[in-house]
Amino acid sequence: MSKLNLVQAVNQALFHEMDLNPNMVIIGEDVGQDGGVFRATDGLIHKFGESRVVDTPLSESAIIGTAIGMAAYGLNPVAEIQFMGFLYGAMEQLVCHAARLRTRSRGRYTCPLVVRAPYGGGIHAPELHSESTEAFFVHTPGLKVVVPSTPAEAKGLLLSSLRDPDPVIFLEPSKIYRAIKEEVPDEEVLIPLGQARLVAEGDQATLITWGAMLHPTLRAATIMSEQGVYTDIIDLRTLSPLDSDTIMKSVEKTGRAVIIHEAALTCGVGAEIAAQISEKALLSLVSPIVRVAGFDTGVPLPKLERYYFPGCDQIIEAIQKVLSF
Repeated sequence: MSKLNLVQAVNQALFHEMDLNPNMVIIGEDVGQDGGVFRATDGLIHKFGESRVVDTPLSESAIIGTAIGMAAYGLNPVAEIQFMGFLYGAMEQLVCHAARLRTRSRGRYTCPLVVRAPYGGGIHAPELHSESTEAFFVHTPGLKVVVPSTPAEAKGLLLSSLRDPDPVIFLEPSKIYRAIKEEVPDEEVLIPLGQARLVAEGDQATLITWGAMLHPTLRAATIMSEQGVYTDIIDLRTLSPLDSDTIMKSVEKTGRAVIIHEAALTCGVGAEIAAQISEKALLSLVSPIVRVAGFDTGVPLPKLERYYFPGCDQIIEAIQKVLSF
């Protein structure tokens, strides 16, 4: 094992898969000589050459459109978009073509495309660099949406995404790119898509989260455990397909649910989770579901970030709310 941060784990996964799969190519702005905006593709061009690690012009629509064509005709492209907010320029390609190719061709073509993008706030970036609009993609049938929360999770989930026959939006939380290091297996360890992870176990509430929000959730749960309150913590890993079974099993045990995400509250993925709990586990609930989320505004400029994103205090308050109902 090696102790890696999330950027290094992603880089290791890309090296591993490019070695195994000669049809895999990387395409995006500055992915070659510069190694990507966060250096996740560092060194790949020196080993695999310019024909497999392709620097592109600044056009997200062209990057994704080209990658879709590559995927349809036998390659396995990985398209890097420098920040999630820049994906908006490629929505037509993703929604109208990548997501529909299998259905439109009645299975004749698939689109084994992985779109990697850093997402979320916490790095004091300018406008469109801190977006957390994963619900756009979850709402699009035909797209899979994956969000790792630690370096080891990033490597295992990315390897599975790279081998999936359908398009995957792989969102990497930029806040924890280099903030966390952990032991990552050097060998190949695949984490199946659509399978959530039970990070901690308790019987008094269920905390459901993903990505960078796992870490303040763990801190909040630790503080509550010192007061004798023990909670299940579910790291979703994959937002589409969603592992509803793991969520329901936990909620049926604890009777309380707190959903934590940094995206805006209204119509976020948390709303879908709350709806599913209401439909499938309503009679197990002993308190209303509580969502801890960002505000229904654009992500503010850096000086106001700490007022916008949920933190440990808000999560503790939400746990206390469901316990006191």
